[in-house]
Amino acid sequence: MEFIQYMIQNKEQILSLVTEHIELTAIAVGCSILVGVPLGILISYVKNLNKPVLGVANVVQAIPSMALLGLSIPLLGIGTLPAVVMVIIYSLLPIIKNTFTGINSISPEMVEAAKGIGLTKAQVLFKIKIPLALPIIMAGVRISAVTAVGLMTMAAFIGAGGLGYLVFSGIRTVNNAQILAGAIPSCILALLVDYLTGLIEKLVTPISLQQGYEGSKEQLKRKRRRQKGVLVLVGILVAAIMGNSIIGSFKGDDKRIAIGSKDFTEQLVLCNLYADVIEDKTDIKVDRRENLGGSEVCYEAQDKGEIDMYVEYTGTAYMNILKEESTNDMDKVYNTLKKYFKEKNNFEVLDQTKFNNTYTLAVTKETAKKYNLNKISDLRGVGSQLSIGSTLEFLNRADGIPGLCETYGFKFKNETGIDGSPRYTALENKKVDVVDAFATDGLLKKFKLKVLEDDKKYFPPYYAVPVIREDTLKKYPELEKVINELSAVLTNDAMMEMNYEVDELGKEPREVAHDYLVEQGIIEK
Repeated sequence: MEFIQYMIQNKEQILSLVTEHIELTAIAVGCSILVGVPLGILISYVKNLNKPVLGVANVVQAIPSMALLGLSIPLLGIGTLPAVVMVIIYSLLPIIKNTFTGINSISPEMVEAAKGIGLTKAQVLFKIKIPLALPIIMAGVRISAVTAVGLMTMAAFIGAGGLGYLVFSGIRTVNNAQILAGAIPSCILALLVDYLTGLIEKLVTPISLQQGYEGSKEQLKRKRRRQKGVLVLVGILVAAIMGNSIIGSFKGDDKRIAIGSKDFTEQLVLCNLYADVIEDKTDIKVDRRENLGGSEVCYEAQDKGEIDMYVEYTGTAYMNILKEESTNDMDKVYNTLKKYFKEKNNFEVLDQTKFNNTYTLAVTKETAKKYNLNKISDLRGVGSQLSIGSTLEFLNRADGIPGLCETYGFKFKNETGIDGSPRYTALENKKVDVVDAFATDGLLKKFKLKVLEDDKKYFPPYYAVPVIREDTLKKYPELEKVINELSAVLTNDAMMEMNYEVDELGKEPREVAHDYLVEQGIIEK
């Protein structure tokens, strides 16, 4: 019932994401065919290229999709392009291999007969080999197309949209209904693609080679006409979706900026807070590029001009981007960051917010009572009995577990990397005893956890700061005042409450951000 209710309440968003998913998949599969089929034909004629081409395709297929996507970001940036390229690369192997196999499986006697009646090499290829190989080629296309639907869920990781947005958002907020709202339409879409490519596979098989059909050839012809009608209607629908997208891209407003966000709840809320204020207080339209991964992805995207602004955390940028040593001097961190971004990237760091989303450690109330835990120093005597489930970043970064354990003088029994909200689920299920958290996490409130005091002030300040391109600020100078006015009212309590509304109450970040701004009288309803 929860899933059905979610689908009804968010039907417009889901429909929009399904449309995006279809568009991205159609582009990727279309390009895969245009590249894969000629390559398969080429290696069937030039035998020396056979092993190298198939070998490279096999190696690429073995690379984890997330790794390939991560590697493509520095080269191709964020958005549609790297997502489509990744899916194209993964889709090539079945198409190349089946094209090569299909052409090579044609009887040499038939080819000789074709040459004997005077057909040229090109005519043999297009009139004999390709038509006879089409059923096998389409089998490869069918595999690639179905695989592409699933792989395209990864597109949301770099802001390209699609149904993966719901899956990633649901995992992050422990919202099973939202996960299913992304996963089930994706599965249905994969089944539909399999059915449609299966129809094409049957249609390209000559009637004389059709097997297992008990009706007459006339009945088979009528059936094939119906199948062609279905494919034509689907083709028109896909063309309309892509045409609408292309037309929409040419209708862009003259005054428009793009705001990016990282891939967790608070960042989505912040992205929508600043976007709503800018659109209300100015005549500038905002493109919201959400779920762009971590700091490095947002930083690179802004440096390349793919986004105009994002919200960074002072401590994260200070150590991860500037590679400075950890310090808890708030003014030093902010001023160093402001100077570095100005000189190196032509970024302006605007006023920092009033909330400090610093790292902390959290345990269940039962664990806190059992081991008498109130501050991180209390772990010194019992840390060796406890397991921590932390984000992969916190597991390895300088201001994470290595430095923390050294500063406080203890070691955990086990250290397990668990990204996102699943680490809270692991804590609740007693698979781990401690988790790393951010001070404003809504999930701290949702799971009623005990936050341990950083009594040695180990963690640096993590105040949120809007970072904007200098050329964007020069073009729209009114942005600075609007952004700084919002930053001045964002406190720890306000952010934790908004994060809680998303993580526990299941509200959309855009809705939560808008409601907060209206309640505070910052914008009109």
